[in-house]
Amino acid sequence: MIHTVTVTVTDAAAALRAGATTSVALTEAAIAAADRQDAEIGTYLHRLDDYALERAAEADAELARGVDRGPLHGIPFGVKDIIAMAEGPTTAQSLVLDPAWGAGRDAPVVARLKAAGAVITGKTSTMEFACGMPDDTKPFPVPRNPWNPDTWPGGSSSGTGSGVAAGMFLAGLGTDTAGSIRIPAAFCGVSGLMPTFGRVPKSGCVPLGYSLDHIGPLARSARDCAAVLEVLAGLDTSDPDCVDAPFSAPAFDGDLSGLRVGVVREGHFPDHADPALAGAFDAAVAVLAEQGATVVEVTLPYWHEMITADMVTMGCEALAYHRNDLAGRWGDYYAATRAMLVTGAMASGADYVQAQRVRRVAQDALARLFETVDVIAAPTAAVGAPTFDSITTPGGGVDVSELFSLIFTPYWDSVGNPVLAVPMGFTADGMPLSLQLAGPAFGEAAILRAGDAFQQSTDWHLRVPRPAGVAAA
Repeated sequence: MIHTVTVTVTDAAAALRAGATTSVALTEAAIAAADRQDAEIGTYLHRLDDYALERAAEADAELARGVDRGPLHGIPFGVKDIIAMAEGPTTAQSLVLDPAWGAGRDAPVVARLKAAGAVITGKTSTMEFACGMPDDTKPFPVPRNPWNPDTWPGGSSSGTGSGVAAGMFLAGLGTDTAGSIRIPAAFCGVSGLMPTFGRVPKSGCVPLGYSLDHIGPLARSARDCAAVLEVLAGLDTSDPDCVDAPFSAPAFDGDLSGLRVGVVREGHFPDHADPALAGAFDAAVAVLAEQGATVVEVTLPYWHEMITADMVTMGCEALAYHRNDLAGRWGDYYAATRAMLVTGAMASGADYVQAQRVRRVAQDALARLFETVDVIAAPTAAVGAPTFDSITTPGGGVDVSELFSLIFTPYWDSVGNPVLAVPMGFTADGMPLSLQLAGPAFGEAAILRAGDAFQQSTDWHLRVPRPAGVAAA
């Protein structure tokens, strides 16, 4: 069942400054939403209710004194549990991670959120080490989709996506190595931004793919994601890949005149695509054109090669991190995590080097394509959220190859460009469908402007699932 919500980070920030609400009220509402739903959908690994209420009271007191830390001041916020935070343990949803990892320290992104006055409500669930799949064989919650708890919320930033959709916080942090921000954004019907590789420091985050990992926001709207990126972006020398590239949000006037949008269809409409996908995508492209964009058809260079390169690179780099633990604690890992990690052992050093060479070639070719367009539009996935039954075989394994043939995210991790996923409609079963908007390296302003213009003309991003037991208004 679908109904509409109007509370975004942007709306809440305005209401706080107008005296129409308080941070404590926003945080209490977030806690109440978790009380109602978390037992069913498994958004949190660690709730920090008391801590959050204390921070909310401090935010209200500061705002009352005229101390304004910016648009995240007083906003309830979730943090994926592979990112270190001093107040809570970091488990990576695994029995394997040393409990002392990250203890008592904040990752740079968490420190920046705190400095901006965000109210962190807890650590959100994930797939094990951001690379496993749903599994109930370990003592952790199985994340579920608030639109239908029989379906997967996407991964690996599962709890962040479900928590935004269910109103447990207004924004949250996710990570993306093969789509782990954009997949839960797509399946949970929210907006998610994977920034350019290196724009946001990734130190203090349990690594999956050293040359692929991104940290970024999930929130209700593109404009919300822009507000979070302003806080997260910028140099931190603890991450050798981080660059001095702060971000300022563009003007969100809804006018896309002069913007060139390249539309990708090849490889994105397989035989098993949901019947609603083509119509939803065509309608979304039409909205961009109505806002003034010039639309042309394009083809992504090295499409299949970059998907393969992402898988090879992630497998090798993940194995480099996990090799010793995998050898000594095989049974403590989830089965799907083991299956993914051992792919790294199947690749040779030459395979890994060749993947990096092809990535550079594709980056150069894509940069040339972006000389002709400003934004590239494509579906995020060919389907709505799959049921657990459909992605888990009777033997308990997961057919990851078949699942990822219907998800169009890994290409962009290989090349490192920024991508925004925004809701664009629903399947006949009422599950969200999603639009990807990609830009050139450090081209977040263009994709966020396009995403915001789309959301000014549509309300897909304001649709939320009605919690079980709550009557229609």
